Amino acid sequence: MSVRIPITKVNRFFNIIFGAAAMIAIALVFAFTTMRLAIHGGQVEVPNLVGQTASDAQKTVGNRGLNLVLTSRFYSTTVPAGHIISQTPSPGVIVRHEWEIRAIESLGPQQVEVPDVSGMTERPAAMAIRKLSLDLGTVAHLPAPGDPGTVLAQTPPPNAGGIDSPRVSLLLSQKDDGHSTAFVMPAVTGLTRETASTRLAALGLYMIVAPSPDAATPGTTPSGDAMVVGDPGGPVTSQSPAAGHRVVRGEGVKLTFGGS
Repeated sequence: MSVRIPITKVNRFFNIIFGAAAMIAIALVFAFTTMRLAIHGGQVEVPNLVGQTASDAQKTVGNRGLNLVLTSRFYSTTVPAGHIISQTPSPGVIVRHEWEIRAIESLGPQQVEVPDVSGMTERPAAMAIRKLSLDLGTVAHLPAPGDPGTVLAQTPPPNAGGIDSPRVSLLLSQKDDGHSTAFVMPAVTGLTRETASTRLAALGLYMIVAPSPDAATPGTTPSGDAMVVGDPGGPVTSQSPAAGHRVVRGEGVKLTFGGS
């Protein structure tokens, strides 16, 4: 004897099955969306800050959940003072939420000359530098005769113009313990090749001669303790390291000669 199931009950059964399947599908889509938001929701595109004022740049990165750090300041003849010169990471890079954006701020054109602090002790020298809104840079020490803690040299040099950074680094004297081979580089510009070579050799340095614009056909010819490139003539027109910089015995000094 066959049993007949009412059509209404069959339809109800399939409606329940389809409804359950739809709910499962919706749950899967919601889970997938939640996962994508968890993975990618914290990513931000780095905005372009170049040309903005420092305050505007701070607002721009803040609105995107990022952090701005002004790492240094440089003089610029093209970017107005207080505006951003460059940034890292570059615009368009995708970073995580709260990522640190490092930027360099413009000081505008250089309007002060570097003071001459040679012969001063460190504290008065630092005060003279900061008085002109300049920054004290690296402070190095070198054994030298005389009172310790005296400025032997500075970078940039006194009254320098066209510099990039407002930072002035100092080389200070310290008591010679008899073991150091470092000393202050003397000036040899204006000397002839023979005189410069003799003076450098007496200090335990050797000469590297660069070709002058008027030199003959370049060639490399060893000559004693000097590596000669080209055919130098005339007096020394430039040297590297420059006078006043730290050198160590056994180093080479690059000299450029003018035409004879």
